[in-house]
Amino acid sequence: MSASRRSGTTDELGPDEPEPDGPHSPDGPEESGGSDLLAALLDGMDAALCAFDADGVVTHWNREAERILGWTAAEAVGRHGFAGWAVRSADAEDVQERLMSAMHAPGRQVHEFALVTKDGGRVLVRTQSAAVRGPEGKPAGVYCAFSEVHAQIDLERSIALSEALFENASWGVVLVDADLRPAVVNAHAARALGIGRTSALGRPLGELLAQGVEELEGALTHVLAEGAPPAPAEMWVSVRSAEGEKRRCWRSGFVRLASPLAEEPVPLGVGWLFQDVTEAKQGEQEAALLRFRSNQLHRAARAAAECEDPVEAVTVHLDFALAGFADHALLDRVATAPRAEGDEELPVRLVRFAATPAGAPGPSALTGAAGLPVRYEEGHPALSCVERAGSVRADAGSVSAERAREWALARQWPGDTVHALCSVLRSRGRTLGAVTFLRGAGRSRFERADAAYAEDVAVRIAAALDLAEVLREKPEG
Repeated sequence: MSASRRSGTTDELGPDEPEPDGPHSPDGPEESGGSDLLAALLDGMDAALCAFDADGVVTHWNREAERILGWTAAEAVGRHGFAGWAVRSADAEDVQERLMSAMHAPGRQVHEFALVTKDGGRVLVRTQSAAVRGPEGKPAGVYCAFSEVHAQIDLERSIALSEALFENASWGVVLVDADLRPAVVNAHAARALGIGRTSALGRPLGELLAQGVEELEGALTHVLAEGAPPAPAEMWVSVRSAEGEKRRCWRSGFVRLASPLAEEPVPLGVGWLFQDVTEAKQGEQEAALLRFRSNQLHRAARAAAECEDPVEAVTVHLDFALAGFADHALLDRVATAPRAEGDEELPVRLVRFAATPAGAPGPSALTGAAGLPVRYEEGHPALSCVERAGSVRADAGSVSAERAREWALARQWPGDTVHALCSVLRSRGRTLGAVTFLRGAGRSRFERADAAYAEDVAVRIAAALDLAEVLREKPEG
């Protein structure tokens, strides 16, 4: 406990005390309460504190100073300087001179000293000392607050780390309060969110993100309740921008923030650190998709090679291509002889050759034995595909479910279709027909990479279909 010559304070540094013949004696409740309050304040400080009077005599010594050096207040108060007990004799004069110089210097002075502990060890401390003024403003002594250098350095490092994270970090850092609203946002996170650093503060996350808010808020709530997860989490979100919504993948880490001043941990919020890994994740997904499709083409080729009938090989290729790629597939061949170069003026008529079941999943089935043309209207994607000898994509667009159904049925497709891709069947320089892949509302629209895959499948189907035509026309010997 802080100690002085009497009760933990001195005339120089304690509260003003009444004269002995005043209305309250020095031992009265007013003086005793002030002394006790000062002693409690000094002992409650996180930093070690000692004070010297104008002659360099120790007048105050709190519990933290006792913890660092081992000397109790009773052993320290009343000593003249640190000589002979808290510093080495060789250093005593220099230490005392530098400490007491603060009495006549403006502001605070910072020094580093090697002090001696009670058990004979040495500890390097950083001190901040300043003058104590008397009633008339004259120097009456010096107070000195000190802490172990490594503790001070740890504090400075923590502050420097916080400053660097919020100014120069190459990933997003957001401090979210207990109400799941951003309290601090660094520059990188503000750019990722497409909003100013101050504009994001205090706003619900739903106003900052178009999609992915539920997953993010769930993660933050879990961290507040249970603590940080053991590994980063990858979250797909949609960010609003001037060009529209952008889908991004953020690899996120979370830490729960608790007050170091409370006896029990009190959640202050969550530290959310994230890095944009969209390009890397898209690359991984594209590579995985490419491997899968390559494997499907390889497996289809091996299975088709075992088919005695080329027509069976056609359906094998179609079934293997459908897996993970589309919901339905239609195969139409030209109604007359295969179209060669120079036949552009002739009207295109297509006959259904094979199709997957529209109502339930299943293998492709041969159809169109009657040879009747499919009732495609002019401008139908399959007709355009044959006419152009290239792939054609079609989408229902952003319409109601009923309008999308009408759009699909008008094109002779299953009613749940919203995306279509038609690829031409070409073999030996001739157009044999078209294969159409269809997707429902649960899938994304066909992209350029999908068209390339469909064209690879169409080449194999066309080869098998051409072989079937050749064998059918070949006279039996």
